[in-house]
Amino acid sequence: MRTTSVLFLLLFLCTTFKSNAQTTSSTDVFAGKWEISVTGTPNGDVTFLTELVRKDGKLTGELTNPADPSNKRPITKVVEAGDKLSIYFDSSQAGELSIDLDKIDNDNLKGTLYNFPATAKRGK
Repeated sequence: MRTTSVLFLLLFLCTTFKSNAQTTSSTDVFAGKWEISVTGTPNGDVTFLTELVRKDGKLTGELTNPADPSNKRPITKVVEAGDKLSIYFDSSQAGELSIDLDKIDNDNLKGTLYNFPATAKRGK
């Protein structure tokens, strides 16, 4: 009887730990390297590279234009709401802007920057 109780307790604990591990990984859907493309802007098509890193429970990082890697724009805040992601940064011409993206799948996002279409693909 005692052996059976211990066995059930261990089984229960293993199930609990496995459930928590799955929950944690699903909150990091947006963490990682991304290539964000914005089309149709007055300056032509624009590409940003970023690596979103989770620090103290929040995503942070910076945006880099691959054509000018020395020009980095710090991300001022990131808002996550379910399958939606908004990345805020300061623009010298327009003040604070946001890239608003919706999850298509784990490697693709689609949305807008101001009124311009934007897509994001997970980097390697």
